[in-house]
This record gives sequence, structure tokens and C-alpha cells, in this order.
Amino acid sequence: MKKEVFESSHALESEDVLERLKTDEDGLSSEEARVRLKEHGFNELPEKKRHGYLIAFLKQFKSLFVYILLAAAVISYFIGHYVDMYVILFIILVNGGIGFFQEQKAEKSVKALKKLVVSYAKVYRDKDLVKVKTRSLVPGDVILLEEGDRVPADARLIEVKNFSTVESSLTGESSPIEKNLKVLPEGTGLADRMNIVFLGTFVASGTAKAVVVGTGGDTAIGKIALSLENIKRQKSHFSKKTDKLALQMGTIAFIGAFIVFMVGFFVRKLEFTDMFLFTLSSLISGIPEGLPAVLAIVLAIGAVRMSRKNAIVRNLQATETLGVVDTIISDKTGTLTENTMTIRNVVLPFGDDVEVTGDGWDPKGNFLQKDRKIVPLENKELRKLLHICSVCNNSKLIREGKKYSIIGDPTEASLIVLAEKAGLKKDVMEKHEKRIDDLPFDQRLKYRASLSVLVDKKDKKEIYVVGAPEAVLAKSNRFFKADRKLPMGDKKKKELFKKIEEMTSSAMRVLALAYVDAPSNSKELREEEVKNLVFVGLVGMIDPPREEIKESIEKAKKAGIRVIMATGDHKGTAVAIAKEVSLLGDESDKYPEALTEEEMKGFSEGKFKDVVRNVSVFARLTPQMKLKIAETLQNDGKIVAMTGDGVNDAPVLKKADVGISMGIIGTDVARESSEIVLADDNFASIVNAVEEGRIVFNNTRKTSFFLVTTNMAEHATLISTLLFGLPLPLLPTQILWLNLVTDTGAGIGLATEPGHDDVLSEKPRKAEEEILSKEIIPFLILMVSAMLAFTLIIFNAYLPDGLEKARTGAFAVMSLTQLFNSFNMRSLRKSVFEIGFWKNRTLMIALGITMVLFLGIIYTPVLQGFFGFVNLSFFELALIFVLSSSVLFLGEGYKFVRKKFNLRDFSN
Repeated sequence: MKKEVFESSHALESEDVLERLKTDEDGLSSEEARVRLKEHGFNELPEKKRHGYLIAFLKQFKSLFVYILLAAAVISYFIGHYVDMYVILFIILVNGGIGFFQEQKAEKSVKALKKLVVSYAKVYRDKDLVKVKTRSLVPGDVILLEEGDRVPADARLIEVKNFSTVESSLTGESSPIEKNLKVLPEGTGLADRMNIVFLGTFVASGTAKAVVVGTGGDTAIGKIALSLENIKRQKSHFSKKTDKLALQMGTIAFIGAFIVFMVGFFVRKLEFTDMFLFTLSSLISGIPEGLPAVLAIVLAIGAVRMSRKNAIVRNLQATETLGVVDTIISDKTGTLTENTMTIRNVVLPFGDDVEVTGDGWDPKGNFLQKDRKIVPLENKELRKLLHICSVCNNSKLIREGKKYSIIGDPTEASLIVLAEKAGLKKDVMEKHEKRIDDLPFDQRLKYRASLSVLVDKKDKKEIYVVGAPEAVLAKSNRFFKADRKLPMGDKKKKELFKKIEEMTSSAMRVLALAYVDAPSNSKELREEEVKNLVFVGLVGMIDPPREEIKESIEKAKKAGIRVIMATGDHKGTAVAIAKEVSLLGDESDKYPEALTEEEMKGFSEGKFKDVVRNVSVFARLTPQMKLKIAETLQNDGKIVAMTGDGVNDAPVLKKADVGISMGIIGTDVARESSEIVLADDNFASIVNAVEEGRIVFNNTRKTSFFLVTTNMAEHATLISTLLFGLPLPLLPTQILWLNLVTDTGAGIGLATEPGHDDVLSEKPRKAEEEILSKEIIPFLILMVSAMLAFTLIIFNAYLPDGLEKARTGAFAVMSLTQLFNSFNMRSLRKSVFEIGFWKNRTLMIALGITMVLFLGIIYTPVLQGFFGFVNLSFFELALIFVLSSSVLFLGEGYKFVRKKFNLRDFSN
């Protein structure tokens, strides 16, 4: 019965709904409410069961790299290399800890942004109006809704007075929706159910009584939340790439170890057992144990940088995925626009139009005529219009610190802001003029009216009218000119209607304002008294674009990113905003500027795909159509970032490659479905985040290149000494130090490298592009050859002084060449002398710490014995330092050649 009533309540008379729910206009008894609460459960949105901290921590280890390291730890255990095993396990735990703590930090930030939908509801219980906790509402409860309230459940209206709600969080419609009691057809869509109010929306104006027909999971919002369970999030782009990277590095390590075995056993004829154990040690040493931790640090640093730019990362891997995004599907209201109603134009009966500056609810701005600033209160016609704006109004403007907010209908609030920009304060006006009665806005009348009296002149009463231009002009027969009332002719009305058409074509919402003198004995306002009005003027308002949006969209286009507007708002409004922010540009005449869902319903699959590829503005969309557009683009090979704030956006946020929700106006359901939350709801923050995402990929590539180079140099050194019949130049513990301390320290420094050049001036890289690419081969050969040559030179030079000294020298060369090579890896395009050594202070500090540790294990007696080192003289160490620095100048020469011959770049 409950489900049946919920699905059909809009198609039933309110009396029938009450009867089917076994209630009446006086509401339920407390006892009956308790019974129904047990039957239906609490009025709470269904939440996906959250994993505990342990499960969240274990999820961090779900990667091929970790599996390879675990295998290495097992091998280390069986061959008796317990130090290796413990170190590898420690690295795995550090890697998991970084990801776990960063994501928990993001979750705390998201929770801090959440606002309670509503804590209490006004309900009729036992025939009395009482406040109860929202979670205790049940089907059959009768609730009272007033201006400023959030709707606590889905409910069928049974009484309304001047009642409208804002449903943008559910339907995407930014303007208030006028509600009524009319019975609707069975198949009426959600957005058109004018006799229903929905959980999570809020009351813009008026009062109403309604009977609850759906709570919790049975509400419109609840059903969307439940449907999200059927949308499976795809494996992240970064996970796919790092799995491939792990496979590549594992393969390199395996091939290197295999060659070591083949040379040692078949060429050098060493004992099989000894060679097998050494090969396993070589395999473990060839795996860059520190890479998973370094990659986690790269992502964490990217997430921190994004948070500084108002993008809170809930899933670390989304930081890198943003770097390959080539399509952004953006909502309009609140993301591209301010989510306010701002009056931009005032049209007076005579004289030039008045332009008004300033955006949002902040009552600051100028009044301009022909680009010249005017004093609005000195113009009698404009002063009268502003007077009506302030008095014929039920909204309130509230200052909270330096910010302003409103209570009531956003359209009416814009009139207050206009009046206050001119210096007419509503609270001051109310001391001099008192409203006696109101005619609330009515869908039939299309206007609202107020009867007002001057406090100092009790016989001076006027009726002020604000409403739809056609309704107000139909009742007007005079114009206001200074202190005179001039007759209005048909010619003047035609001029005004032409002006109205121009304003609406620019996506403005237009209101007309008028007044008429009322009898001095008037005590109440009746509909028949609203006639023979004196027309005062028109105001045109719009939800203005954010100030920085145009520049951000230009940056996105420059970066090769296509921006698509997908909104539930009207087509004309969407097109006007798109033009203002330069979203529409050089579109082909073959395609329309915008399409609505209704227009797209009959398209074939081929035509649908064609318009999605070529049209940039889509309006009046349902969640299902947004999802279809996103899936079409993904099937076309696009990497899609989707923005949204409402419950209606949640499915596509989850389906997108990167879901981006709004932190301020966003709903909890939208945030839970996204991977990134914008703390400022600003599209510009998305472009900034994309920039950071590209830097993250570049840094991931740099650290990977760096580690591959050093690991291959180590393997090449082992193989070469075996081929030349020399003793092994490095012991397993020494190689482990190189991999974990020397490599990881420099790798962490490279993870913090800022972007060089303008990364947004480049096109998005291809989604299939791997972290390791063939373009690295020339540099790889050069660096590995240099490291190998320098190591063998020092090893051979010191071998007559003893094997321990030769190994100490070889270790010193390998360590220092790696440290110098880290400067090369900062950019394979620019010289480090051009970039500046101290532009990356973290790298310099990391190298300094690594150098101190390097000196410590060579010169500290206890550590010397553990690692098998002996002292090197100052001259010997200085010689090795100078020789090792040659890799830096080789790298500089390599960059010079690439630049001179314009060879293909693969890293910035």
C-alpha cells in the first residue's frame, strides 16, 4: 500500500491520498506514529555499509606492485635474507599507510562540508502542531511547511498559500517551482509533479500542509541513492597504468636476474646452488621496493596541492586520472554560475535603460545610464521602482560576516538586493511604511501585491504590484513619469513587449512593477482592487556566470579539453550563459547550439553519438540522459570528468572516470558518489585540478624513469663483472640500500617537483599512453652506460687494495651517480641550470639527508662491518664525487641535442 500510494499520489485527489494512508488533516496519533515507525523504519536515506578502518587499510594493498613485493618477501624468507624481507614488508606497510591516511583525511574534509538536510519537522500529532525529529516521520504524517524550511520527506500537498519550492538538487531546475493541488496524469514526470514536495528541497515562499507519502528509501532521493548500487565504478586509469608499470619493472628485474644466472652458471661455471641463491638475491634487488611508496607520495602530494586549490580528493588515484581528462561535463547552476539571481537591467517607461553592476547577494554595485554612473535615488522614476522592490517583498537579506545569504524566494531577494544597492534598506523602510495586507503570488494571477500605508500619513495608502510583465501590463493604463501619471497607449505597450522579448532572449527573467493609490479606509487587499495600475518599470535578472569562468574555459580549451554543459535548466538560459562564458564558439552550422532531452529522444544511435560529439550544450536533462551522454563519450574513447551537485547527478558522477561534486551546494548523495569534492563549487578549481593531475603524471613518469635507470645500471654492473671474470662489485645488502635509501630519497624529492612550462598549453596525452615508453631508451642507454663505466673503473682501480675497498668504491660511485642523475630527471626538456637547483627544495633536502646517511654507513664502524665497507680517504671520495658528477653534464648534453634537433619530448 505504501509503495502504491507513493507512486500514484500525484494522480489522486488529496482526500483520496489521506484515505488510503488512513489519516486525515489533523494528522496521526502518537501511538499510530510509533506503530508505523516500526513498520516502515526511520526516515533516513539508505547508506551503503561502510567498511571499517581495517578493510579500508587492506584495500590499499590491492595492486600488482604489492603482490610482486610480497612474492619478493617470501623468496627472501626462504633464502635466509631476513633483513630484505623485513624491509620489504615495512615498505609495503608504509605504502598502505600513506594511501589510508590521505583518504581518511579527505573523508573528514567531506564530512565537515556536509549539512544536515533538516533536524526537525513541524508535524500534526494528536491534533496539535509539534516538532519532531525528521527521522521519526512516517507515511500518513501531516506536516506544515513554511518559507525557509527544508522539506523533510516526500509529501502530497493538501493546502497551499503562495507556495513554491526550489528543487535544483533533485531536478536541476534553478528557479523556484510554483506548487498547486491539481491532480496530474499518472505518467507525469518527477520534475512536473506540481502537487508533490520532495525530501531535501526547500521552501522558497508561502506555506503549505502536506501528507507524507514516502520516507527514507521510498523517497525520490532515496530511490536514486539505492540505484547507485547497480553502477559499478571502473578500475581507475592510474591503477591500470601502475599495474602495467609493475609488470614492466618485474619483467626487467626477471630478465636481469636471468642473464645474471646464465652468465654465472654457464659462462663462469659457478656452483649451481650458489648461483641460484645469488640470482634470487639479484631478482629481489632488481625490484624497486620503494616505488609503491614513492608513487603513493606522488599522489598524496598532488592531493595536498589540489586541496590548496579547493579540490578535496577522496580517491588518491583520481589525482592522476585528471591529467588525462579530455572532456568535462559541467552542470550550469552553481558551477558555471553564481547560483544567485542578480538584476542586471532596469527599463523605465521613459529615458534610457539602467544597467546595474555587482553580482550575487552582496548589495554593492553601481547604476549606469549610457555607461555613466548615476545616483539612483535622484531619479524619481527609478526611486519609485526601488521603493516597490523593497516594500512588496517577503524575502530577507542576511549578513554573515563578510558574506550575504537570503531567506525566501531568490527572485524576490534579488529585488531587495537591488534596492539596497541604491541605499534603500528594508529594515529602515519598514519603520516608515507598514504593510497592511498581501495578495500572495498566484499561478493564475501571475503577480503578487501588497497594501501599504505610510506611518506618518495614515490616509496615504498604496497597492504595490510585482509580477509577470504580461499580467501587470494588462492591468496597467498609465505610466509613472516624475510625479505625474501619463496615459498608456498601445504603441507604448508594443515597445515594452519588444523590450521584454529582447531581455528574455538573453536568458533574463523579467518582472514588471506597478502601483495604484488605494482608498484611505482600505484594511485588506482584494483581487478586484488590483486594476488601473500605474506602470513603473521592468527589471531583468539572471543567474550570472562566475567572474573567472570565461578565463577557465579558455584555459581548458587551450589544454585540449572539451567542455560540455549538461543542465536541467531551460534551453534559452543554457545557451545565453554558454555564449557569455565563451563555451559556444566556432560550432558548425550543421549542428544546433543546444539540444534538449525531448529533442534527442527520437535520435538513432548513430545520430545520438554524432550530436554528443559535436554539440556542447544540453538542456532539460534527466539523470538518465546525463548518464547516457557520459557513457557514449566513454565508449568513444574519451576520459570524462563530470561535475554535479544534486541527487540527480549521482549516477553519472559514479559512472564518470572522475566524478566531481560540489562541497557547498552539493547533496550528500552527490558527494558520496564522487572522487573529488570542490570546496568552493567553482569550475575554475576543476581546471586547476587538471593542471595538478598532469603534473602528477609527469612526476610519476620521472620517478619511474629514475628508478628504472638505476636498477638497470645495477644489473648491468653485476652482469659485466661476471662476464669479465671479476668478483661481484656489490653485495645484496648494499644493493638493497641503494634501492631503498638512495633511490627512494631522490624519488620522494622528484615527487614534489613543480610543473615546468605551462602544462595546460599541451593537449591531453592519450589515455593508452604508458608511464614507461620507448622514448626513454636513448637516455636510458646513455645513463646506464655511464654508471656502469664509472663503477667498473673505480672497482678495478681499488681491487688491488682489497675486495672490500673496491666494493666500497663501487657502492660510492653507484650512489653518487644516482643522486646526480636525479637532477637530470627533474626535466628531460630543460636544463637544470635553467630551472634552478633550489626551485625544488624538497629534492635538495632529500639529497642532503641521503648524502649524510651515505657517509654514515661508510665511516661509522658498526655500519661499516654490517655492510662490508672500509674507509675512503678524502681525496678518494672527492675523486669519486667529481667522476660521478659527469652524469649530470652528460644529461645536459643529451637535452641540448634533443632541443637542437627538435626530437620528440616525453616529459617536461
